[in-house]
Amino acid sequence: MEWTSDVASGQWIRERTDDEWTIHHFVPRGFEAYARVFHPGFRERPVGRPWPQGEGAWEELEGVEIDTEAVTWGETARAFGTVMHPLASWRGITRADADDWNAPPADGPEGWRYEQPDGGGLLPEMLALLAPHLVAATADPAGGSLGVWEGWGGLVGGEAPSGAHGVGGAGHDAMVSSSIKDAFNNPFRRNRWRSGILSDEISRAPRLELPDRAHVLFRADLRELEDPAWTERAPWRDAASATTYPPSLAWPADRAWFVACDVDQSTTTVGGSAELVRALCADPRLEAAELAEGAAFFDDADPVNWGGRSPSA
Repeated sequence: MEWTSDVASGQWIRERTDDEWTIHHFVPRGFEAYARVFHPGFRERPVGRPWPQGEGAWEELEGVEIDTEAVTWGETARAFGTVMHPLASWRGITRADADDWNAPPADGPEGWRYEQPDGGGLLPEMLALLAPHLVAATADPAGGSLGVWEGWGGLVGGEAPSGAHGVGGAGHDAMVSSSIKDAFNNPFRRNRWRSGILSDEISRAPRLELPDRAHVLFRADLRELEDPAWTERAPWRDAASATTYPPSLAWPADRAWFVACDVDQSTTTVGGSAELVRALCADPRLEAAELAEGAAFFDDADPVNWGGRSPSA
Protein backbone atom coordinates (compact mmCIF):
# COMPACT_ATOMS: atom_id res chain seq x y z
CA MET A 1 0.00 0.00 0.00
CA GLU A 2 1.17 3.52 -0.72
CA TRP A 3 -0.20 7.03 -0.63
CA THR A 4 -1.22 8.73 -3.86
CA SER A 5 -1.78 12.41 -4.52
CA ASP A 6 -3.88 11.59 -7.60
CA VAL A 7 -7.25 12.57 -6.16
CA ALA A 8 -8.48 13.16 -9.72
CA SER A 9 -8.66 9.38 -10.05
CA GLY A 10 -11.70 9.53 -7.77
CA GLN A 11 -13.50 12.34 -9.56
CA TRP A 12 -15.84 9.83 -11.19
CA ILE A 13 -17.18 9.01 -7.73
CA ARG A 14 -18.12 12.62 -7.00
CA GLU A 15 -19.86 12.87 -10.36
CA ARG A 16 -22.10 9.91 -9.48
CA THR A 17 -22.81 10.59 -5.80
CA ASP A 18 -25.53 12.83 -4.39
CA ASP A 19 -25.88 15.34 -1.61
CA GLU A 20 -29.29 13.81 -0.87
CA TRP A 21 -29.48 11.12 1.81
CA THR A 22 -29.78 7.88 -0.14
CA ILE A 23 -27.22 5.12 -0.65
CA HIS A 24 -25.79 7.37 -3.37
CA HIS A 25 -24.57 9.75 -0.72
CA PHE A 26 -21.89 7.07 -0.24
CA VAL A 27 -21.90 4.75 -3.26
CA PRO A 28 -22.06 5.98 -6.87
CA ARG A 29 -25.09 5.59 -9.07
CA GLY A 30 -24.94 3.48 -12.21
CA PHE A 31 -24.06 0.03 -10.90
CA GLU A 32 -26.14 -2.95 -11.93
CA ALA A 33 -26.95 -3.91 -8.34
CA TYR A 34 -26.39 -2.88 -4.72
CA ALA A 35 -26.11 -4.70 -1.41
CA ARG A 36 -26.09 -3.76 2.24
CA VAL A 37 -23.80 -5.86 4.45
CA PHE A 38 -24.75 -5.84 8.13
CA HIS A 39 -21.93 -5.78 10.67
CA PRO A 40 -22.50 -8.28 13.51
CA GLY A 41 -23.83 -6.98 16.80
CA PHE A 42 -22.85 -8.33 20.20
CA ARG A 43 -24.72 -9.69 23.16
CA GLU A 44 -23.61 -10.50 26.70
CA ARG A 45 -25.02 -11.77 30.00
CA PRO A 46 -23.67 -12.73 33.42
CA VAL A 47 -23.22 -16.46 33.92
CA GLY A 48 -25.64 -17.97 36.43
CA ARG A 49 -27.33 -14.76 37.55
CA PRO A 50 -29.36 -11.81 36.21
CA TRP A 51 -27.95 -8.37 35.60
CA PRO A 52 -27.73 -6.44 38.88
CA GLN A 53 -29.92 -3.38 39.24
CA GLY A 54 -29.64 -0.05 40.99
CA GLU A 55 -26.79 1.70 42.75
CA GLY A 56 -23.63 -0.35 43.05
CA ALA A 57 -24.72 -2.73 40.28
CA TRP A 58 -21.31 -2.84 38.63
CA GLU A 59 -19.60 -3.72 41.89
CA GLU A 60 -21.83 -6.82 42.08
CA LEU A 61 -20.37 -8.05 38.80
CA GLU A 62 -16.81 -8.10 40.07
CA GLY A 63 -15.46 -11.59 39.50
CA VAL A 64 -18.61 -12.75 37.64
CA GLU A 65 -18.03 -14.49 34.32
CA ILE A 66 -19.72 -12.73 31.38
CA ASP A 67 -20.82 -14.62 28.28
CA THR A 68 -20.18 -12.58 25.11
CA GLU A 69 -20.94 -13.57 21.53
CA ALA A 70 -21.49 -12.06 18.12
CA VAL A 71 -25.06 -11.95 16.89
CA THR A 72 -26.60 -11.21 13.50
CA TRP A 73 -29.27 -8.61 12.89
CA GLY A 74 -31.67 -11.40 11.94
CA GLU A 75 -31.07 -13.26 15.21
CA THR A 76 -31.53 -10.00 17.09
CA ALA A 77 -34.82 -9.26 15.35
CA ARG A 78 -36.12 -12.73 16.19
CA ALA A 79 -35.14 -12.24 19.83
CA PHE A 80 -37.09 -8.98 20.04
CA GLY A 81 -40.04 -10.10 17.91
CA THR A 82 -39.30 -7.50 15.23
CA VAL A 83 -38.69 -7.79 11.50
CA MET A 84 -35.31 -7.94 9.80
CA HIS A 85 -35.40 -6.33 6.35
CA PRO A 86 -32.96 -4.56 3.96
CA LEU A 87 -33.69 -1.05 5.33
CA ALA A 88 -33.73 -2.03 9.01
CA SER A 89 -32.07 0.06 11.69
CA TRP A 90 -30.45 -1.54 14.72
CA ARG A 91 -32.51 0.63 17.05
CA GLY A 92 -35.64 -0.37 15.17
CA ILE A 93 -35.09 -4.12 15.53
CA THR A 94 -34.17 -3.78 19.24
CA ARG A 95 -37.33 -1.77 19.99
CA ALA A 96 -35.38 1.32 21.07
CA ASP A 97 -37.14 4.65 21.32
CA ALA A 98 -37.05 6.11 17.83
CA ASP A 99 -36.15 9.53 19.21
CA ASP A 100 -33.38 8.32 21.54
CA TRP A 101 -30.11 8.77 19.68
CA ASN A 102 -28.14 7.58 22.70
CA ALA A 103 -30.18 4.50 23.46
CA PRO A 104 -28.42 2.18 25.95
CA PRO A 105 -27.75 -1.50 25.18
CA ALA A 106 -31.07 -3.28 24.71
CA ASP A 107 -32.22 -5.90 27.22
CA GLY A 108 -33.54 -8.97 25.43
CA PRO A 109 -34.89 -12.36 26.50
CA GLU A 110 -32.92 -14.95 28.48
CA GLY A 111 -30.83 -12.28 30.16
CA TRP A 112 -29.00 -11.18 27.03
CA ARG A 113 -28.06 -7.52 26.63
CA TYR A 114 -27.59 -6.46 23.00
CA GLU A 115 -24.87 -4.01 21.91
CA GLN A 116 -25.02 -2.28 18.56
CA PRO A 117 -22.51 -3.34 15.87
CA ASP A 118 -19.12 -1.76 15.41
CA GLY A 119 -18.95 0.86 12.71
CA GLY A 120 -16.80 3.73 11.63
CA GLY A 121 -15.44 2.30 8.39
CA LEU A 122 -14.53 -0.84 6.51
CA LEU A 123 -13.55 -3.07 9.40
CA PRO A 124 -10.64 -5.46 8.69
CA GLU A 125 -12.69 -8.54 9.63
CA MET A 126 -15.49 -7.45 7.31
CA LEU A 127 -13.09 -6.69 4.47
CA ALA A 128 -11.50 -10.11 4.88
CA LEU A 129 -14.89 -11.71 4.20
CA LEU A 130 -15.73 -9.37 1.33
CA ALA A 131 -12.32 -9.40 -0.33
CA PRO A 132 -12.48 -12.80 -2.09
CA HIS A 133 -15.74 -11.76 -3.76
CA LEU A 134 -14.38 -8.32 -4.64
CA VAL A 135 -11.12 -9.69 -6.05
CA ALA A 136 -13.03 -12.16 -8.21
CA ALA A 137 -15.18 -9.33 -9.58
CA THR A 138 -12.37 -7.19 -11.00
CA ALA A 139 -9.86 -7.76 -13.77
CA ASP A 140 -7.19 -5.76 -11.91
CA PRO A 141 -7.06 -6.55 -8.18
CA ALA A 142 -3.53 -5.11 -7.98
CA GLY A 143 -4.76 -1.65 -8.95
CA GLY A 144 -7.11 -0.93 -6.06
CA SER A 145 -7.75 2.30 -4.17
CA LEU A 146 -8.62 2.91 -0.52
CA GLY A 147 -9.97 6.15 0.92
CA VAL A 148 -9.30 6.98 4.58
CA TRP A 149 -11.46 9.71 6.14
CA GLU A 150 -9.31 12.71 7.05
CA GLY A 151 -11.30 13.39 10.23
CA TRP A 152 -9.81 10.62 12.37
CA GLY A 153 -8.14 12.20 15.39
CA GLY A 154 -4.46 12.82 14.79
CA LEU A 155 -4.40 11.24 11.32
CA VAL A 156 -3.32 14.36 9.44
CA GLY A 157 -1.43 17.39 10.59
CA GLY A 158 -2.89 20.87 10.63
CA GLU A 159 -2.80 24.36 12.02
CA ALA A 160 -3.35 24.59 15.77
CA PRO A 161 -3.05 27.47 18.23
CA SER A 162 0.37 27.84 19.76
CA GLY A 163 0.45 25.92 23.01
CA ALA A 164 -1.94 23.20 21.84
CA HIS A 165 -0.62 19.67 22.12
CA GLY A 166 -2.02 18.08 19.02
CA VAL A 167 -4.61 18.04 16.25
CA GLY A 168 -7.61 15.92 17.23
CA GLY A 169 -7.45 12.89 19.47
CA ALA A 170 -5.94 13.33 22.91
CA GLY A 171 -4.79 16.87 22.19
CA HIS A 172 -8.18 18.18 21.15
CA ASP A 173 -9.26 19.41 24.57
CA ALA A 174 -5.91 21.07 25.11
CA MET A 175 -6.18 22.78 21.74
CA VAL A 176 -9.65 24.09 22.50
CA SER A 177 -8.57 25.26 25.93
CA SER A 178 -5.57 27.02 24.48
CA SER A 179 -7.70 28.64 21.79
CA ILE A 180 -10.08 30.11 24.36
CA LYS A 181 -7.27 31.33 26.60
CA ASP A 182 -5.31 32.86 23.75
CA ALA A 183 -8.34 34.77 22.52
CA PHE A 184 -7.98 36.90 25.66
CA ASN A 185 -4.29 36.69 26.54
CA ASN A 186 -2.67 36.87 23.14
CA PRO A 187 -5.17 37.34 20.32
CA PHE A 188 -2.39 37.93 17.77
CA ARG A 189 -0.42 34.75 18.46
CA ARG A 190 0.11 32.81 15.23
CA ASN A 191 -1.07 29.23 14.83
CA ARG A 192 1.58 26.55 14.56
CA TRP A 193 1.65 23.45 12.39
CA ARG A 194 1.14 20.22 14.31
CA SER A 195 2.16 16.98 12.62
CA GLY A 196 -0.13 13.96 12.47
CA ILE A 197 0.31 10.25 11.89
CA LEU A 198 0.73 10.89 8.18
CA SER A 199 3.61 12.97 6.89
CA ASP A 200 3.34 16.73 6.48
CA GLU A 201 3.51 16.24 2.71
CA ILE A 202 0.43 14.03 2.78
CA SER A 203 -1.33 16.23 5.32
CA ARG A 204 -0.92 19.31 3.14
CA ALA A 205 -1.92 17.56 -0.11
CA PRO A 206 -5.40 17.67 -1.70
CA ARG A 207 -8.09 15.23 -0.58
CA LEU A 208 -10.78 13.36 -2.45
CA GLU A 209 -13.78 15.52 -1.62
CA LEU A 210 -17.10 13.64 -1.47
CA PRO A 211 -20.43 14.69 0.09
CA ASP A 212 -19.74 15.66 3.74
CA ARG A 213 -16.41 13.81 3.82
CA ALA A 214 -12.86 14.23 2.53
CA HIS A 215 -10.47 11.30 2.14
CA VAL A 216 -6.76 10.60 1.84
CA LEU A 217 -6.15 8.11 -0.99
CA PHE A 218 -3.91 5.07 -1.03
CA ARG A 219 -3.10 2.53 -3.74
CA ALA A 220 -3.48 -1.09 -2.69
CA ASP A 221 -3.43 -4.62 -3.98
CA LEU A 222 -6.93 -5.71 -3.05
CA ARG A 223 -5.75 -9.24 -2.39
CA GLU A 224 -4.01 -7.93 0.72
CA LEU A 225 -7.42 -7.28 2.28
CA GLU A 226 -8.14 -11.01 2.52
CA ASP A 227 -5.89 -11.09 5.61
CA PRO A 228 -7.02 -8.81 8.47
CA ALA A 229 -3.35 -8.43 9.43
CA TRP A 230 -2.92 -5.95 6.55
CA THR A 231 -3.60 -3.29 9.18
CA GLU A 232 -0.10 -3.90 10.58
CA ARG A 233 1.39 -2.79 7.25
CA ALA A 234 -0.93 0.11 6.45
CA PRO A 235 0.97 3.37 5.83
CA TRP A 236 -1.45 5.26 8.06
CA ARG A 237 -0.90 2.96 11.05
CA ASP A 238 -0.11 4.87 14.24
CA ALA A 239 3.08 3.22 15.48
CA ALA A 240 2.78 4.93 18.86
CA SER A 241 -0.58 3.36 19.70
CA ALA A 242 -0.71 0.41 17.25
CA THR A 243 -3.95 1.89 15.88
CA THR A 244 -4.99 1.60 12.23
CA TYR A 245 -8.10 3.54 11.35
CA PRO A 246 -10.41 1.70 8.94
CA PRO A 247 -10.76 3.02 5.41
CA SER A 248 -14.17 4.27 4.35
CA LEU A 249 -13.90 3.56 0.62
CA ALA A 250 -12.51 0.87 -1.68
CA TRP A 251 -12.68 0.36 -5.45
CA PRO A 252 -10.65 -1.27 -8.26
CA ALA A 253 -9.03 0.49 -11.21
CA ASP A 254 -11.65 -0.86 -13.61
CA ARG A 255 -14.46 0.58 -11.43
CA ALA A 256 -16.23 -2.78 -11.50
CA TRP A 257 -17.54 -2.18 -7.97
CA PHE A 258 -17.41 0.26 -5.10
CA VAL A 259 -17.55 -0.35 -1.34
CA ALA A 260 -18.25 2.27 1.33
CA CYS A 261 -18.89 2.49 5.06
CA ASP A 262 -19.25 5.94 6.56
CA VAL A 263 -17.79 6.76 9.97
CA ASP A 264 -21.36 7.01 11.33
CA GLN A 265 -22.60 3.71 9.90
CA SER A 266 -22.56 0.14 11.16
CA THR A 267 -23.28 -1.43 7.77
CA THR A 268 -21.26 -1.58 4.54
CA THR A 269 -22.76 -0.71 1.16
CA VAL A 270 -21.58 -2.33 -2.08
CA GLY A 271 -22.33 -1.37 -5.66
CA GLY A 272 -21.36 -3.74 -8.49
CA SER A 273 -22.60 -6.41 -10.83
CA ALA A 274 -25.70 -8.47 -10.14
CA GLU A 275 -23.43 -11.51 -9.92
CA LEU A 276 -21.33 -9.88 -7.18
CA VAL A 277 -24.39 -8.89 -5.16
CA ARG A 278 -25.86 -12.40 -5.46
CA ALA A 279 -22.57 -13.87 -4.24
CA LEU A 280 -22.47 -11.57 -1.22
CA CYS A 281 -26.07 -12.34 -0.28
CA ALA A 282 -25.47 -16.09 -0.65
CA ASP A 283 -22.29 -16.18 1.47
CA PRO A 284 -23.24 -17.80 4.81
CA ARG A 285 -20.42 -15.91 6.58
CA LEU A 286 -22.06 -12.59 5.70
CA GLU A 287 -25.43 -11.09 6.47
CA ALA A 288 -26.32 -9.13 3.35
CA ALA A 289 -29.42 -7.98 1.50
CA GLU A 290 -29.92 -6.52 -1.95
CA LEU A 291 -30.95 -2.87 -2.17
CA ALA A 292 -32.74 -1.05 -4.95
CA GLU A 293 -31.00 1.87 -6.60
CA GLY A 294 -31.87 5.03 -4.72
CA ALA A 295 -32.71 3.19 -1.49
CA ALA A 296 -32.32 5.01 1.81
CA PHE A 297 -31.60 3.64 5.28
CA PHE A 298 -30.94 5.60 8.45
CA ASP A 299 -30.56 5.04 12.18
CA ASP A 300 -33.59 7.27 12.81
CA ALA A 301 -35.97 5.55 10.38
CA ASP A 302 -37.17 1.98 10.02
CA PRO A 303 -40.05 1.66 7.55
CA VAL A 304 -41.22 -1.63 9.07
CA ASN A 305 -40.46 -1.63 12.79
CA TRP A 306 -41.24 2.05 13.36
CA GLY A 307 -44.31 2.16 11.19
CA GLY A 308 -42.67 3.82 8.22
CA ARG A 309 -41.99 7.13 9.91
CA SER A 310 -38.87 9.00 10.86
CA PRO A 311 -38.93 10.19 14.47
CA SER A 312 -38.52 13.73 13.21
CA ALA A 313 -41.74 13.43 11.21
